[in-house]
Amino acid sequence: MNPDPRSEYEKRLKLRRAAAANREAWHYRIGNARLALFLIAAAMAWLAFRSEAVAPVWLLAPLCCFISLMVWHGRVLQDLQGFRRAIDFYERGLARLDERWEKDGEQGDRFDDPSHPYAHDLDLFGPGSLFQLLCSARTHGGEDTLASWLKSTAPLEEIRSRQCAVDELRSNLDLREDLSVLGLEVCAGVHPDPLIKWGQGTIVLRSLTVRVVAGIIGLLNVVSLTAWGMTGRHSWFFLTVLIGIIFIFSHRRAVKRAVGEAETACRDLQLLSLVLARLEKEQFKTDHLRKLREALDCEGVPPSRSIARLNRLITLLDSRRNLLFSPIAFIILWEMQLAFFIEDWRRKNGRAIAGWLDAVAQLEALSSLAGYAFDHPNDLFPELLEQPLCFDGQGLGHPLLPQDKCIRNDVSLTNEMRVLVVSGSNMSGKSTLLRTVGINTVLAMAGAPVRAHRLRIGMFAVGASIRITDSLQGGTSRFYAEITRLQKLVTLADGPVPLLFLLDELLHGTNSHDRRIGAEAVIKSLILRGAAGLLTTHDLALSHIADTLAPRAANVHFEDHLENGRIAFDYHLRTGIVRKSNALELMRSIGLEV
Repeated sequence: MNPDPRSEYEKRLKLRRAAAANREAWHYRIGNARLALFLIAAAMAWLAFRSEAVAPVWLLAPLCCFISLMVWHGRVLQDLQGFRRAIDFYERGLARLDERWEKDGEQGDRFDDPSHPYAHDLDLFGPGSLFQLLCSARTHGGEDTLASWLKSTAPLEEIRSRQCAVDELRSNLDLREDLSVLGLEVCAGVHPDPLIKWGQGTIVLRSLTVRVVAGIIGLLNVVSLTAWGMTGRHSWFFLTVLIGIIFIFSHRRAVKRAVGEAETACRDLQLLSLVLARLEKEQFKTDHLRKLREALDCEGVPPSRSIARLNRLITLLDSRRNLLFSPIAFIILWEMQLAFFIEDWRRKNGRAIAGWLDAVAQLEALSSLAGYAFDHPNDLFPELLEQPLCFDGQGLGHPLLPQDKCIRNDVSLTNEMRVLVVSGSNMSGKSTLLRTVGINTVLAMAGAPVRAHRLRIGMFAVGASIRITDSLQGGTSRFYAEITRLQKLVTLADGPVPLLFLLDELLHGTNSHDRRIGAEAVIKSLILRGAAGLLTTHDLALSHIADTLAPRAANVHFEDHLENGRIAFDYHLRTGIVRKSNALELMRSIGLEV
């Protein structure tokens, strides 16, 4: 495969557009042929029944041709829809390469949690978020799995296994295209938790006797109704219907429970069946992917076929609400009959649902990371180290920034150098540096490539205090919200995985004296617990924390300068403490008389 994503997308987009144009041309041709055939059939019918110039049997010829054209037309339209979806898939790929991806895709707002140690601070979810850039999952389970990978640190071997799987999937553009276009008219569906709970629940309808009696009553109702139509005697029909009503009433609770649980849990199964069917065709090389693929096999019957059958049963069950069919459904005890079939399905396949959904969810999450890896061939997989407290990043950049605006910097933290105190003026790039370090660590811990020329990293749990705000509803000030977050980070630092802390303008909600004492105490507490990280400040008094904690801390800074009377930034990280501030110049630049 061409390693250049743009040329590959453009080539495939051209082919899909040509195929769509071909199918569209056939769509109009067949439509015109159907119209012409209809007119011919109408003329032949007139000749057959009005002038008797043609035998009526000849009408079968245009009828057969018309049915054949309908079948052919349906297939052409299905192909046309598929190619149009593929066109949309590659147009979205080109939009991502052109940095226009913020307008499309799942934003993952439901996963955003301001109380999480870093999700809100690092823009993992919401408009223009990392999740929106990455996610291509078609099921809720795939979205949930990707979100969980971004919000937590996996074991080292699991991360390495994901890296191998992503590396294999990145070149499988055919699979990612197929997964993306499957059931595109269906929004991401299949809520995994209710479906798993239903599959593992208690079987409600078990009695073979009840099932046989229900079948007999339904058959008797049909026979007596037929006899009524043929003989005009309705007494037997009313008798069998009365027996059926008594029978249904005596078992109504069990049937309603079985039907209600199934209808609640088993919705939107068409998409899951399509995704399973596509994944069942793949033969993978890496152990991680092979195990996931093997989890789909169940007693020789493809799970896609089993799920499709359950979906058909639910669809048939819904038909009882059709006004035209509901009287027939009542006569043949349709609801009870379908309830038994659905319970049979649950008895046979219910315990396997959790494994199927988990395998699909993981494959979709890995496919999302693989899509990002394919779109960004210059982003490399980090080197994962067993040694703790190592973050050696060269050419680190922020993956959510456009390539032409992304300024890269080197950041290194070790057991000997635990803290970098980042000073600099307003808007100089301090907060962006914290987010760059944090979001690349999140990608590394998820098993994805990172935006860096090189990254050697040990296992880290991430904790951040960057976007902390007050809460009017909660009755908490910004300072109280910040120290509450700091307490969570101290607790997190006591965990089994070393903490990478990212603290922006630490304790700036209090006076300078208390701020310096409090900030120094917090950093010392984190270091004693084995943590490492970055601290930003524009208060030069805090930069002396590095002197107090030396040699385990050092000062670095960002600079600015004036160009034609305007403040300019180069966003390059330098050693030492910043020597000037731009606050007054910024105030003057917007017209304040300072």
